[in-house]
Amino acid sequence: MSSILSCNNLKKIYNKREVVKSSTLQVKQGQIVGLLGPNGAGKTTTFYMIVGLVKPDGGNVLLDQENITELPMFKRARKGIGYLPQEASVFRKMTVEENIMAVLEFTTMSKAEQREKTDRMLEDLGIAAIRKSMGYALSGGERRRTEIARALALDPKFILLDEPFAGVDPIAVEDIQQIVEGLVKRNIGVLITDHNVHETLSITDHAYLLFDGNIFMQGSPEEIADNAEARKLYLGEKFTLERY
Repeated sequence: MSSILSCNNLKKIYNKREVVKSSTLQVKQGQIVGLLGPNGAGKTTTFYMIVGLVKPDGGNVLLDQENITELPMFKRARKGIGYLPQEASVFRKMTVEENIMAVLEFTTMSKAEQREKTDRMLEDLGIAAIRKSMGYALSGGERRRTEIARALALDPKFILLDEPFAGVDPIAVEDIQQIVEGLVKRNIGVLITDHNVHETLSITDHAYLLFDGNIFMQGSPEEIADNAEARKLYLGEKFTLERY
């Protein structure tokens, strides 16, 4: 049975201002979901509450029927929730393969199993040829592939991507989109928040649009792109949807 990651009526108050008033959404395994909205809409805060970086002032986060709202990030990771931050998270003074091996050292795998898993991740993500390259020498696309390979090594049910298209050369955007599509083939649920609305909507199955701290609307990318209010408040009248 597929798992569901969800949040119900999340709220967050900063300096007496309700930046998130009510956010309710869900991600199923094998589904790509976008969390979008203009600056100040509350999407990043909502995303961080789901990740576990920010504690909500109301509502809850659920993995299936288990309330994980109070769990720290490392315990959420153990339950199968992976997180890729916007900032570079590779270990700069380690090679690509050492980056992957580093997270496997905390598992119950034997050394032989760790090496086998690392080899498989390197092949699956197309980075076997740069396995000896140092973290600081990687391009934006190579760094993202290494980060995703490291996250996949722990067999997550979900991966939460924070601005995956930020800091990536335009030529590498399609590369990242292909990687995200590949996660779905592994039955991994993906939640993306990104300012690059074209790139995000083009690969999502479902999206939530936040405005003024609330979920303004939700639906397929086509439904959102065709919505007059969504165009007026966020997308712009000339927005065109190009499916990946």
